[in-house]
Amino acid sequence: MLVDSHCHLERLKLEGDDTLAAALERAKARGVEQFLCVCVTLENFPKMMAAINDFDFVAASCGVHPLDQKEAQDLNDLYALSGDPKVVAIGETGLDYHYAPETAEVQKSSFRHHIQVARQRQLPLIIHTRAAKEDTLAILREEQAQEVAGVLHCFTEDLDMAEQAIELGFYISISGIVTFRNAEALRETVKALPLERLLVETDSPYLAPVPHRGKSNEPQYVREVAEFVAELKGISVEELAAITTANFYRCFPKAAALFQ
Repeated sequence: MLVDSHCHLERLKLEGDDTLAAALERAKARGVEQFLCVCVTLENFPKMMAAINDFDFVAASCGVHPLDQKEAQDLNDLYALSGDPKVVAIGETGLDYHYAPETAEVQKSSFRHHIQVARQRQLPLIIHTRAAKEDTLAILREEQAQEVAGVLHCFTEDLDMAEQAIELGFYISISGIVTFRNAEALRETVKALPLERLLVETDSPYLAPVPHRGKSNEPQYVREVAEFVAELKGISVEELAAITTANFYRCFPKAAALFQ
């Protein structure tokens, strides 16, 4: 069994009579049986939950993406919303200086707030980080994020950052980017990372893996990611699936209780 550890199900680009239920059935037909649907704004949280509430094999997170931090937001609702029984993580949160360096200070403030709420809730964090290695690691340490740990999702940074995050108890999640032609550095990083700290994800509807690149991504395509990572690690996809599923349950213990 595979788990899509990071997807945005309410944002899937479904055409015609296609439905979320059908998309999830397509994934299940390929061995992808459990899903973590990740929140990016508090305003969208009710819509996201309405979309997934009928599926007992879909868990949720609650948070504000750093690229949705164009101005300061009142995040007092984060604690309240994250009390929903389906919420197993706080995020996605983090820092993105590649696309939005101008909002760095707002991002850092929000990131700290998310970590504080995660510690209050005793829920792991889902971290988005791009071009912000030093600040990301510093804030994780300063706010004692190791108390709850979590995952650096859709990882594209260097091996040193991954290793420092792992030392803090974090997992590293690999998306379809690893299949891209220009991702050789990421492939070398994946080869070097310990299997017991890896997760796989789609980040759907974004970042479809080869051979689907350029199309809308779906949770079923986490299988392509898993097959590619398994080949890099020199193991079978069945073994990779078993390891990453066990890792998911350790990273998100509330999801393990929810699903099992």
